[in-house]
Amino acid sequence: MDTFTPSALEAAARTFADRHPTGKLVAAFVAGSGIALAAPGWERAAEVPYAGVFPFPVPELPGHTPTVTVWRQGGRGLLVFNGRFHLYQGYSAPQVAAIPRLAALLGAPVYVATNASGSIDPAVPAGSLVVVRDHINFQGTSPLAGEWGRWRAPMFPDLTDAYDPGLRAAAAASARAAGFAVSEGVYVGTLGPNYETPAEVEAFRRMGGTVVGMSTVQEVIAARHLGLRVLVLSLATNMAAGIGGQPLTHQEVLEVGEAARGRLQSLLVGVVTELEQARA
Repeated sequence: MDTFTPSALEAAARTFADRHPTGKLVAAFVAGSGIALAAPGWERAAEVPYAGVFPFPVPELPGHTPTVTVWRQGGRGLLVFNGRFHLYQGYSAPQVAAIPRLAALLGAPVYVATNASGSIDPAVPAGSLVVVRDHINFQGTSPLAGEWGRWRAPMFPDLTDAYDPGLRAAAAASARAAGFAVSEGVYVGTLGPNYETPAEVEAFRRMGGTVVGMSTVQEVIAARHLGLRVLVLSLATNMAAGIGGQPLTHQEVLEVGEAARGRLQSLLVGVVTELEQARA
């Protein structure tokens, strides 16, 4: 049985807030495989290993640096979570959703998730950015099952606009300014860690999917449950099985993420600027 409980998360949030003042948070960001995020113009106030934040074991995963960075600029703050938890690592759905829930408890109003994905759509080549407008959950679970659904109301949250329309429009403009080929699309979340078969990819395409990956969906459900506005930016790092005709490797994912680092930093600056102007 999973011993990670709402009360354990609340205690972790109190400890973090006591040790690492965040100021008034503008947003919380999480970086996917091979993706590094920084906040140019902001001061790095703290770099905290996940092992000192979350009350469960945190093994290493290639492409992820498991720390949370607190960025400060005057009385304002940003949280950047460097890496995430995945169901395929053996984490439970509540553990996977611990990052957005911690961000919400610390006062973040917006949750921005980046991820690496495989393109299902031949019109979305590797290196493109997809602003996610919806998802299809093929992960077979929900972070609201059991006591976590009862922890906060509503127990049955509406996901009609899970991906905030205003944030999507602003992010698409910032992505184009940063030099990305950008489109909106549907993210298909699978369990992993194996890549999908060509038949599965074709089924996902027929269902309306644009990109496929092994993360993010549990985070979005939890974030919306707690009232956070959500933006998800999916970097298509490869063509999915049966689309590109090449074997799939995690190394390719990391390399494309590294190549896009500078443009992602520019995009992050644009998103933060939009969030600050919206709150002004």
